[in-house]
Amino acid sequence: MTDDSDKQQRATPERAAKREGAGIDQDKPLYVISVAAELVDMHPQTLRLYERKGLIEPSRSSGKTRLYSQRNIEQLREIRRLTQELGVNLAGVEEIIRLRQRLDQLQNSMESRISQLQYQLGDHMDRMRQHVLPSSDPRDEAEGTEEDDL
Repeated sequence: MTDDSDKQQRATPERAAKREGAGIDQDKPLYVISVAAELVDMHPQTLRLYERKGLIEPSRSSGKTRLYSQRNIEQLREIRRLTQELGVNLAGVEEIIRLRQRLDQLQNSMESRISQLQYQLGDHMDRMRQHVLPSSDPRDEAEGTEEDDL
């Protein structure tokens, strides 16, 4: 039998988010501000401040309630790590976020270009093989056997 403290420990919002995080849409608005704040161990007012600064952009319900996705929760955890563990100020966090977004854009662009070049190279190689490789004409094989007989 499990006691009540075991049940309470397993039912924490953070554990639920970890369980759900693997199988859910990362951008689906799930958490109201109080739950999101608890998940990231911040005060709800801090989340409002981060939104005003443009560091996080939660969705809004039809009633204007802020709703945070799992991706937002991960972003908030990263902001906390940068500010508390590394001592970065909010202007620095904003710049880091901007640079990471730019890096992601460049990486996606580069991967797209690499795929395009691989396709073009494969197509070019196929055309080259068609021109360079000897044809499989039966007359060519017959000529080869006559030379072998000499």
